[in-house]
Amino acid sequence: MLTIKKSVSYILIGLILVFTIIAILGIWGLIDINLQKIMLNTLYSLLVIFASSAVILFIFTVFIRDDDKK
Repeated sequence: MLTIKKSVSYILIGLILVFTIIAILGIWGLIDINLQKIMLNTLYSLLVIFASSAVILFIFTVFIRDDDKK
């Protein structure tokens, strides 16, 4: 059962990373020389990276932790 949980969690992490990359590429699109747009895209990208890292941290703490109570 532990191997199934770990394999499913690694698959979820892989999917999250793929969707994060797609979201960042979708946010940036074609970069203009407009400084305000570049700063806004940077903030959106940081928000997406923060959200995906929070989900990955949740998966690691819930599913991939080593139980010390064994």
